[in-house]
Amino acid sequence: MEIIRKRTSEKVSRIVIHNDTVYLCGQVALDVNEDIVGQTKSVLARIDDHLEEAGTDKSKILCALIHIKDNKDVAVFNDLWNAWLPEGCAPARTCVQSVMARDVVLVEVTVTASL
Repeated sequence: MEIIRKRTSEKVSRIVIHNDTVYLCGQVALDVNEDIVGQTKSVLARIDDHLEEAGTDKSKILCALIHIKDNKDVAVFNDLWNAWLPEGCAPARTCVQSVMARDVVLVEVTVTASL
């Protein structure tokens, strides 16, 4: 089967499609100077955009890996996540507190979806 890579640089493809499965690289906010609400909304919008480019949508997310810089922000993240995700479409999910690659990043989300 063919592997399709989109938005590819030397070190990362932002979107990879293989066997009717879409893999997104970890998404962080476009403006990392925002608070957890702003960063989460930006991350979720980026996921929407990437999934649309791949030919799918958030209702087909299979699993999500969520990295939160500080566990105190999990409840706020969850409120936004729950409002964003279509009812009945909850994916398998892991949410962990993480040391981020850049100190200003408060949340990063990686998803896998079906086409």
